[in-house]
Amino acid sequence: MKYINNKFILKQRPNGMPSRDCWDYVSETIENIENNEIIIENHYLSIDPYMRGRMNEGKSYAPPVQIGEIMTGETIGVVIESKSKIFNVGDKVCAHQGWQAYTKCKDSELSLIKVPESNLPLSLFLGTLGMPGRTAYFGLNRVGKPKINETIVVSAASGAVGSVVGQLAKSYGCKVIGVAGGPEKSTYVKNILGFDECIDYKNENIMDSLKQNCPNGIDIYFENVGGELSKCVSHFLNKGSRVPICGFISKYNSTDIMNEETPFHVFGNVKPKPEHRFFVVREWMNEFEQATLHLMDLVNKGQIKYRESITDGLDKAPEALNDVLSGKNFGKQLIKII
Repeated sequence: MKYINNKFILKQRPNGMPSRDCWDYVSETIENIENNEIIIENHYLSIDPYMRGRMNEGKSYAPPVQIGEIMTGETIGVVIESKSKIFNVGDKVCAHQGWQAYTKCKDSELSLIKVPESNLPLSLFLGTLGMPGRTAYFGLNRVGKPKINETIVVSAASGAVGSVVGQLAKSYGCKVIGVAGGPEKSTYVKNILGFDECIDYKNENIMDSLKQNCPNGIDIYFENVGGELSKCVSHFLNKGSRVPICGFISKYNSTDIMNEETPFHVFGNVKPKPEHRFFVVREWMNEFEQATLHLMDLVNKGQIKYRESITDGLDKAPEALNDVLSGKNFGKQLIKII
């Protein structure tokens, strides 16, 4: 059977916020799978901050997307054709194979993850039960190493990663202070997600709010943002504090990101220096299934809540990425393909 596969190819590298001209939206025909291959009809595409960094040329934790290559990203869908002994038609599968409507690949592709059976929305396995949720789980537990009664500050607290970090930390008996942009997001973080407080960085003085809400200092700072927020937090870090660095979205659109001040500069100059490091969730790949099942249990019990921003149409992916980079989205940003 033939399938028309629409996809985004990187056409040029952005200078600042990506414009639609950075991509070509093209079509190809997929057919004739070979032994040990599958075709996945993708239902949702995940839109994440890291994508902006992969559009840049230069050294990073992962190679950049090359001009002419498919734009990087993770999808979830259903296997519609299979010549595989591993995946059957009807299996629900996540694949990190880019911005496209269909995925044709070998069943040995390392990014393929079979989704466990559940009554939960399929989209959730790209968010709270997917890469962002696992990033929160491992970043907090393995790098942050929380202890009961410690104070943790979580940046981008209403987002896909930060929201899970804070809810997990509360379940461990920590005092959790979120930071989010605008009254709607801040109210959601405190009243729905259950953080102890949430600082609205757009309408509050961050230094004053941190002083008020963290009278005993900060033991863990989960870094998603960078910039001025990192500098403010650095003044309140306790001896022995930990800073898991997931990202620094405030600088991703810089036209000279290699010369920007990063969280590594900020926290490396603090005395005493906190334990801080950048991490990527792939460090714990062999524990992905265990983490997903644990998070799924918490969601089913209502102990972890979530919110999604879903945009209809694969062709809207560039605009959705810009929404994430500018903070316009609320919760996990997804593209609904079908």
